Amino acid sequence: MSNEMNMPYSGKLSFKEKFCYALGDASANIAWRGVAAFLTIFYTDVFGLTPATVAMIMLICRAGDGVSDVFMGVVGDRTKSKYGHFRPWVLWTAIPLGVILSLLFTAPDWSEPMKIAYAYVTYILFTLIYTANNIPYGALMAVMTPSENERASLGAFRMAGAFTGGMLVQGALFMLVNCFGEINSNIELEQKAETEYVVKITSPENVKSAILKTTHGPLGLYGSCAQFQEIETSDSANQTLGEISEVGKGIRFAIDANQTYSFVVTGEKDLETSDFSLVNQSTGYSKSMYILSAILALCMFFTFYGTRERVEPPKTQENNLWEDLKNLIQNKPWVILLVVGLGFNIYNNMKTIIIPFYFTHYMGNPMLAGVYFIALMLVSIVGASITPALCDKFGKKNVFLGSMVITSIINSFLCVFEPNQIVGIFIVGLMSELFAAILPTLFFGMLGDAADYGEKVFGRRATGLVYSAGSFATKFGGGIAGAIIGWVLAGFGYEGTDPNSIREAVPGIVMLMSWIPAVICIIFAVVMRFYPSQAEFDALSSKSVANND
Repeated sequence: MSNEMNMPYSGKLSFKEKFCYALGDASANIAWRGVAAFLTIFYTDVFGLTPATVAMIMLICRAGDGVSDVFMGVVGDRTKSKYGHFRPWVLWTAIPLGVILSLLFTAPDWSEPMKIAYAYVTYILFTLIYTANNIPYGALMAVMTPSENERASLGAFRMAGAFTGGMLVQGALFMLVNCFGEINSNIELEQKAETEYVVKITSPENVKSAILKTTHGPLGLYGSCAQFQEIETSDSANQTLGEISEVGKGIRFAIDANQTYSFVVTGEKDLETSDFSLVNQSTGYSKSMYILSAILALCMFFTFYGTRERVEPPKTQENNLWEDLKNLIQNKPWVILLVVGLGFNIYNNMKTIIIPFYFTHYMGNPMLAGVYFIALMLVSIVGASITPALCDKFGKKNVFLGSMVITSIINSFLCVFEPNQIVGIFIVGLMSELFAAILPTLFFGMLGDAADYGEKVFGRRATGLVYSAGSFATKFGGGIAGAIIGWVLAGFGYEGTDPNSIREAVPGIVMLMSWIPAVICIIFAVVMRFYPSQAEFDALSSKSVANND
């Protein structure tokens, strides 16, 4: 153990150390929010898995997280090095986490059973490596400073970092996919009327999941007003319109090499061939994730080198796993936080996972999802920054409970909007996110309070074990959220490669975007009523001081 950990410490953290710690959650959220927001739609629309299969992958791969999280908490508490208990794991897992994230968004052209096996293996490895990284990272907060106020401040920095990392991946991924996935295809354009064109496109390669789109129009890179209709063409010079197979802003289809595909494009004028592009989604996702994974690893290195551990367990404490586990189950604040954390993570993850589906298949403008994600992140930073002030005024318990109820009520109103009511959708979504962002900000700081509670009541401190609740709630909550979405979409007959089935599933997508997650969050909010009040914590602290005297 380094000498720095044995030096007297006032509890105050520098801005630099808080910033470096925040970079760790920026890094983690490149992985976690990228997976939460895009893996489901990647599996269904690019990799070609059914929603029911995806639901089982999400649920089964996350089912073991409770065991792995507890195990990692135990390992973290018992790790001894010159860098501390938890910091080394941030360093050791930086590169493996980036590698497995890249593999997760790679779509090998295999048979369906092999694809399913690949998805299971890569997803399980991702959850395990993420656990080995995130449990120690979360526990690091509690041992950087003994000050509750500094932990609250550190929690705000952490959430700001998380939202920034999430903003990067969620706001930019669709644009990166379009950029890195663009195919050097042959495009011919023939104008039929002022706002009607026939576009013919030929690809030099086979593409399982192609997108044909135009960036022309008032929204520029964020989408256009063009509508696509696939047509049949004869061998003669004249066009013969056939059955319309798909209508939408941008069209998704499988394309064979050196075969010509024709579409009627309406809704815009002054189009040129340079306004159109053909995108290979599989290639775009893979290359985009390679870049984001490199950024992830770099941020983790900064977290390792820029932080220090200072809070040690009681010197008289002996390693006793059974005692630690028994105390954990008897730790009332921890048990309640575990249940409530699971609930709000189901809620937040459902809202995140369904956004790409909602903007792609309901609003017909997937690029607008990136704008929506960025707007949500900006509002989330505001929510995280005002959390300490709200807690000072109303108390942590009341702020947590009130935020769960308010965000749920607001979010349920998303079911009333039509696809063209963009402003209303953004306003309601952002208002809901303002309160939803308070929940994770408070949650991780309150886990530190639960660790203090356990030390005062049982005379033992198992910080890593306590913080395993944070990772378990985040990961398993996300797994349940993904499973619910998969089951609902499967119930509506959704198939990511079949336009007709997608249209039939739109009502289910709207339900998943609005009132279904809201009802779940309200149910779990009831549990938060049993969390100890600040007066109970203060009384316990006074009793502990008296006993020590």
